[in-house]
Amino acid sequence: MERGGASGPILPFRQFVLKVHSRCDLACDHCYVYEHADQSWRGRPTTMSPETIALVAERIAEHVRGHGLDEVHVVLHGGEPLLAGRDRLASTATELRRRLDGLCRLDLRIHTNGLILNDRFLDVFATHGIVVGVSLDGDRAANDRHRRYADGRSSHARAVRAVELLRRRPELYGGLLCTIDVANDPIAVYEALVALRPPRVDFLLPHATWDAPPARPGPTAYADWLVKIYDRWEADGRPIGVRLFESILRTAHGGLSLTEAIGLQPSTLIVIETDGSYELVDSLKVAHEGAPATGHHVATASLDEVAAHPGVRARQQGLRGLCATCRSCPVVRSCGGGLYPHRYRSGSFDNPSVYCADLFALIGHVRETTLRAHTLRAHTLPAAALDTLASGLGGSEEVERLATAQLSLRRALVAAVHTRAGEPAAWDLLTRIDRDHGAALATVLAHPYVRAWAVACLRGNAPAARLSNIAAAAAVHARIDARIDVEAVGGEVHLPTIGVLEGAPEGRAALVIEEGRARLRDGGPESLSPVRRLVAGRFSVLLEDADPYRDCHRWQPAGRLTVEEAARWQESFEQAWQLIEKDYPAYVPAIETGLTAIVPLAPADAGREVSSAARDAFGAVAAALPADPATLALLILHEFQHVKLGAVLDLLDLFDASDRRLFHAPWREDPRPLEGLLQGTYAHLAVTDFWRVRRHGEPEPARRHFAHWRARTAEAIETLTGSQALTPLGERFVAGMRRSIVPWLSEEVAETAGTSGR
Repeated sequence: MERGGASGPILPFRQFVLKVHSRCDLACDHCYVYEHADQSWRGRPTTMSPETIALVAERIAEHVRGHGLDEVHVVLHGGEPLLAGRDRLASTATELRRRLDGLCRLDLRIHTNGLILNDRFLDVFATHGIVVGVSLDGDRAANDRHRRYADGRSSHARAVRAVELLRRRPELYGGLLCTIDVANDPIAVYEALVALRPPRVDFLLPHATWDAPPARPGPTAYADWLVKIYDRWEADGRPIGVRLFESILRTAHGGLSLTEAIGLQPSTLIVIETDGSYELVDSLKVAHEGAPATGHHVATASLDEVAAHPGVRARQQGLRGLCATCRSCPVVRSCGGGLYPHRYRSGSFDNPSVYCADLFALIGHVRETTLRAHTLRAHTLPAAALDTLASGLGGSEEVERLATAQLSLRRALVAAVHTRAGEPAAWDLLTRIDRDHGAALATVLAHPYVRAWAVACLRGNAPAARLSNIAAAAAVHARIDARIDVEAVGGEVHLPTIGVLEGAPEGRAALVIEEGRARLRDGGPESLSPVRRLVAGRFSVLLEDADPYRDCHRWQPAGRLTVEEAARWQESFEQAWQLIEKDYPAYVPAIETGLTAIVPLAPADAGREVSSAARDAFGAVAAALPADPATLALLILHEFQHVKLGAVLDLLDLFDASDRRLFHAPWREDPRPLEGLLQGTYAHLAVTDFWRVRRHGEPEPARRHFAHWRARTAEAIETLTGSQALTPLGERFVAGMRRSIVPWLSEEVAETAGTSGR
């Protein structure tokens, strides 16, 4: 939950770094605490006192209660936290759990160099549920380059001994942290770390700024070093977790990063020093003296007060908080501008990362390699195509591009379901059909609710058995004989694009496919109810009233239609399409290319029209059958705008997805997130155009509606323009919408209509 502060809503902290000891038993020359610009450690107490620990625990508990948090993460840190001793660490954990038990889950960890770790420490950690991470820079040669005692002795053997102790107690083994030095052999480092079987490794770029740049033998030396490890990691089948690589893969597909080092998600981390002072992320110590300071202390300030600090807010702005160079970068969704301290130059953080070239090269390599590995085509949307779609229209060529990209996405999702859940018989049949009858498989995968099912399955909300139904439908199209057990829901087996087999047992049913026909093993061909279609001239779409995953729309789908209800849909659709062809011909090529299914919705309250499109169901429009064909035509135009824009958003970042602000939408009472406003504005561009044309043959109420919707759509376009959350491509898209509506604003309407519109 967010709470209002002096400068607007604040984000609650969820990660707390407690500096329980401020000194260290190593003298690493790359350490940001002791070897960089900020030297505030010299004036800190050596150890966090019990009184300070109690205050910290109460402040966190207060924050949890105030924001209803269900989990927080606390890291015991230093210096070297083991120097605080077993008793102090145990009492710290006890106090934290005493305050937080019953309020939220506490994920408690400690980060150490491991030099004095022993079984007695591990007994304490086991008692208090503390997971251990160890710093280790690889093999002995790599580790000893920086991680030595003050007298120059090696620390490697002791660190490895600590890791071996953790391997015997895997419930306490959190992973390894490795700071990169490009002078080290990357494969030797990787092999040394993998040999210790950590759950996860963090590869950390050495902390640096533009004023104090890193050693750089080449323009992308750090990317080159990491690429060698990434390629080996992939070749080895990803034997361990690597947080940086996993974060690039996640963000490339719209997910969240696992690390603050990359990604656009807002930071929710705060540091508490041994004296109880709150500090920003402590890697800021590389920037300048006092850079992490907030001026707040646990004795006098709540965490809500700290959350309002400008330094905290600066790391929560997502795309809006980046410099112009970063905002226009094609990998910004993954990179996120890099780690905040690495952007510093002469008093300003409004710069790209000092590792900008490395991050760009690494992310590009990971994305390209991943696409090759999954045999997915690289889909692009040329600028001219984007401009055409932004106008509110889009022809067959533009929508065909979107549909082709959606097909690749569905293939990837289906493969992901197989990887996670198995279904080997279905997968074997699918791969055989894909090899020998690719067009048959593509026909089935083009069904809108294949994606809806796959997404639900990967989220744990739908069974993987549906994969067999997809394979069976493809076998029917390919005229391949097969025997396969399929999913049955409510006594019916739904085969996408084929129809419904009735009289099946609940759960799984045995299916026989022969000569392009499917039947239940215990039934017969007569049990098949073919899929219904709506036809208007040369144009035909599915009338999808049976797919069990069509309930992804905002409104409840209708049940199976009667013959009479289906006939009413056919009559209305045919007349609606004739109207679209006659009065709105510019929309016809796109709809003919991309609209593949109409889903009947249950009727709403009397006099209210309901319709919907779903992001995970490209090609489908859902609606309750309206009273007249003209309204159906309007609903089709309106909802197909959502279909197009959803597919564009699957390809391009038009806005900062981490921006959580809500915006006024002129057609709704409740404020909307930016994507909702963008979707609504694009849809209402077509609504405005519908009434603009309609007013010539039906002056009232069309003139009134035209004035009403053009004013509101124009207002929404200006809200989007002023949001400061659009990417450069998003700005281009919204500018295209504005170019369409500006001429309409000067078209004359009756005075009463104009007043209504304003």
